[in-house]
Amino acid sequence: MSERNPTEPYLDPMHSIGYLTRINFRAFSRELEKLTIKHGVSAGQWRFLRVLWDQDGITQRELADRTGTTEATTVRSVNGLLKSGFISRRRESDDRRKMKITLTAKGRRLRNELLPMVIAVNERALRGVSRRDIDITRRVLMRTFENLTSNGEGSE
Repeated sequence: MSERNPTEPYLDPMHSIGYLTRINFRAFSRELEKLTIKHGVSAGQWRFLRVLWDQDGITQRELADRTGTTEATTVRSVNGLLKSGFISRRRESDDRRKMKITLTAKGRRLRNELLPMVIAVNERALRGVSRRDIDITRRVLMRTFENLTSNGEGSE
């Protein structure tokens, strides 16, 4: 019997957790954007709104950190959200270098319109998947994220 090559499962992209995560992310984003774009919100802007609905009035840097995006991506999305009237941006009084991002009334109202859409996309994606498998998947994805964002040391 020959020895199994440990990299073999990763040669097929459909066996790679990274690849499967990426194609799922893209599929979720496309499906969600089909619904949110009717309200003037792109998939890229969605994640910024989602953060601001949880914690409004944070700096542009904090927004970039919480969405896991670069400064350049954050600036583009913030500019789009500003143009659409969903947010306002102003310099902090104590540190003029920092830009504080705040939802407008229009941006706050979007929450109740858009959150049912993300629920619908998730329910569609999870159709036929058991609660147990969903819980396991969530735990695995949280663990892989922790492993990849820690200082190279996964917790045991």
